[in-house]
Amino acid sequence: MVKDSSRKRSSRTLVLGCLERVSSKIFSDFPKQLTDLVGKQHGVYALYKGSRLYYVGLATNLRRRIKQHLTDQHAGKWDKFSLYLVRKADDIKELETLVMRVANPAGNPTRGRFPKAGDLKSELQSEIRKEQKRRLQGILGSGETRRKTRKPKREVVKKAGKRSPALAPYINKSFRIRGNYKDRTYFAAVNKGGTIRFEGSLYNSPSTAGIAARKLITNGWTFWRFKNKKGEWVKLDELRR
Repeated sequence: MVKDSSRKRSSRTLVLGCLERVSSKIFSDFPKQLTDLVGKQHGVYALYKGSRLYYVGLATNLRRRIKQHLTDQHAGKWDKFSLYLVRKADDIKELETLVMRVANPAGNPTRGRFPKAGDLKSELQSEIRKEQKRRLQGILGSGETRRKTRKPKREVVKKAGKRSPALAPYINKSFRIRGNYKDRTYFAAVNKGGTIRFEGSLYNSPSTAGIAARKLITNGWTFWRFKNKKGEWVKLDELRR
């Protein structure tokens, strides 16, 4: 049985004792000594064939379980073993899974899983995408710069219709407007007559142009912005005040 001094170790100690790379002959040559040392302790064990790891398992009675493997389906496939006495039985399953996933032993057909562990790979992928986007913006500039580098779309220009452009009473020159939606910046041009040109089509109102950009019902007077005399991008609705 494990000595009392081992039992009195810090509660933070996970492994209370270990016996590594011991010959399987100890079960026939020194069974009493092994029983006195290990008793019916629980923990994780590993079976080896020479220097190669063959199998990893867990047991509430390590000595008895390892001895069983001398006559079950694993018989003849191992000649050495290691055992690790674990302080808390609740930790055994995750320790076994951890060793199997790291060592990938031939005798274990399944590798187990960590049901409560977070998927760090998906989180890492997300962080990498964010960093790649940040670097790309540093190279190509803002959304405005990226749109300038794109090839112009070959579209047929739509007619704005018979209705008078909503912007006509408020302007006397052409200028650019922009709108932001879902991390993307959309740009359009307001013609001198008040129509709005967006991606090859003409629109009579800011709202219809906004719908074309967002594919949603949109208040174009608040979605689109223009640059005022101070160089500030302000809502298009400022023109009506």
